Amino acid sequence: MNFLLEVLFSPLPLPAIASLFAAAAAILFYLNTRPSPLRSPVDLNSQTLGIKDGARKTALLEDNNNLMSCYHADATTIYEVFQRGLRVSGNGPCLGYRKKGRPYQWLKYKQVSDRAEHLGSGLLHKGLKPNSDTFIGIFAQNRPEWIIAEQACYTYSMVAVPLYDTLGAEALVFIIDRAEISTVLCDNQSKVETLLQNREKGQTPALKNIVIMDPFDSALVERGTKCGVDIVSLQDVEALGQSNLQKPIPPKPEDLSIICFTSGTTGDPKGAMLTHENIVSNAAGVLKTFDVSVVPNTEDVSISFLPLAHMFERVVQTVIYGAGARVGFFQGDIRLLPDDMKTLQPTVFPVVPRLLNRVYDKVQSEAKSTFKKWLLNFAVDRKFAEVKDGVIRNNSVWDKLIFHKVQESLGGRVRIMVTGAAPISPAVLNFLRASLGCQIYEAYGQTECTAGCTFTMPGDATSGHVGVPLPCNVVKLVDVEDMNYFSSNGEGEVCIKGRNVFKGYLKDPKKTAEALDEDGWLHTGDIGKWLPSGVLKIIDRKKNIFKLAQGEYIAPEKIENVYVRSGPVAQVFVHGDSLQSCLIAIVVPDPEVLPGLAKDLGCQGSVEELCKNTEMKKAILSDMTKLGKEAGLKSFEQVKAVYLHPEQFTIENGLLTPTLKAKRAELKTVFQPQIDQLYAKLQ
Repeated sequence: MNFLLEVLFSPLPLPAIASLFAAAAAILFYLNTRPSPLRSPVDLNSQTLGIKDGARKTALLEDNNNLMSCYHADATTIYEVFQRGLRVSGNGPCLGYRKKGRPYQWLKYKQVSDRAEHLGSGLLHKGLKPNSDTFIGIFAQNRPEWIIAEQACYTYSMVAVPLYDTLGAEALVFIIDRAEISTVLCDNQSKVETLLQNREKGQTPALKNIVIMDPFDSALVERGTKCGVDIVSLQDVEALGQSNLQKPIPPKPEDLSIICFTSGTTGDPKGAMLTHENIVSNAAGVLKTFDVSVVPNTEDVSISFLPLAHMFERVVQTVIYGAGARVGFFQGDIRLLPDDMKTLQPTVFPVVPRLLNRVYDKVQSEAKSTFKKWLLNFAVDRKFAEVKDGVIRNNSVWDKLIFHKVQESLGGRVRIMVTGAAPISPAVLNFLRASLGCQIYEAYGQTECTAGCTFTMPGDATSGHVGVPLPCNVVKLVDVEDMNYFSSNGEGEVCIKGRNVFKGYLKDPKKTAEALDEDGWLHTGDIGKWLPSGVLKIIDRKKNIFKLAQGEYIAPEKIENVYVRSGPVAQVFVHGDSLQSCLIAIVVPDPEVLPGLAKDLGCQGSVEELCKNTEMKKAILSDMTKLGKEAGLKSFEQVKAVYLHPEQFTIENGLLTPTLKAKRAELKTVFQPQIDQLYAKLQ
């Protein structure tokens, strides 16, 4: 006892005292800097509530069944949302753009609003009517003038109709004719020439006016005159409007705002008619789902590189403008996006899984040694353990040692990330939630429900699902008997009803009736399953399925989502049909991974030569098969042969839609010779 007392009360040496103080300081620093755990607004074990007809709603609407139509009472249309942004920002920066190697320049909210009034007034002076029967085509890449053109439409109750340069001449003709578009705003001379070529063939008779954003040759005006099209600069139309200014004629919530023609994978585009309420309610649902600390504010900055012609980006920007925040546009070249990110330093990052997969693959490939891989995985495990406890931060020791580079590659300030448009692998999502130190939400939906219909909840760190219905809609699952999915088992086709569901397809009652049933339910064609916590998991696809010769149903997209996680695989197209008993695949190898694999196999040559190498094909097929087994693919769902193709499927070569989905019909046509050869060898 005396010995213990001596030890306890004897003076400590100075180094020991210093160590104690250092340890205490470290503990205090940790406690002070460690953020409080995020508290979810609902019980994460019971995130949805059952209502009539077997439908489910978000638990956020527990007190009532009133679906949200707007987030702010003074912002019920897209026009009002933007005007609110002008007020709350105090006329702050709104739209940013840059030239290579230069900083961002900013247009303020009042500048954008004024230019929209000038442009709209100029269009009215040229004979257009200020109502929702007037459709204005916008044929441009993401840039400030796109938003100015859109706001010009909404300032005078007109309707925007986005056109994309990847649609092809036939689809452009179809859309302009179907919507009877008399006026198109283009960004450059090349797009104008595309429109004039169609006009010169006697097509698109409704087209009378083309407004060009960039400088153009004077000869173009004469060429337009010859085929009955008036060509004028955006600057001149704005000047005309400024001299003949008309008072805004704002739309009502139920008025049409945009007709979004879905590119589709087959057939003619379908024009989804969306009202102001559709879009504003969708944005409101997202805002309601966000944690209070995450809701965007005037200090936030979003980067715009996803196509403005698609509703995912449109809803994101509606959220941003309503908060009085700002949007910076990329330079127009996706290869320069990393430089734009570092310059802009966005806080809000809307993104698609394909880009996130590249971020994940790059980080993984840089951990070359066994020790580096172990350290990376250990750091991810430690950070993800925090995420599961609700702690989201980017200032831990692991961030400083391991993750700072990947965070800086996105600008270093991202606090909100939303991924949508396609499924994301749980492994990738978990890695990013750990490494980026920001809130990452996954959304699911389609154009016909404006953009999103489900959204993951704050604080829910689980993956492999798409969250819960947004507060603007409800979701139910209906039986798909021929695929053995029954709502009584919590499985079936995902159907949506709510404020964000579209009004139908323009001048296409047959297609509208296929999508919307008599009770107003939108049938998505996706197969979902309710998980025990009340979240929705997408497990299959009703469309894009086919039978093999032995009668087994195949959902190729589900299989592709497994195979694309193979290191050497950048893209994959799985094919089969009712005359064949097995599947084959067209694989685009990852050009960054291929050389390393070739070295391991003792192969040499260019990417084109390696794609023809038998050993390379065997190695890649073997890795895909291994992944398939781990993912639980049945034997008949595994591909039996592959063709390696050296060039990426892209929007430009017509093999991907603008939302980066595979154009299955086009892929089948392009690779029919290789498909035939693969099946011939298997037989």
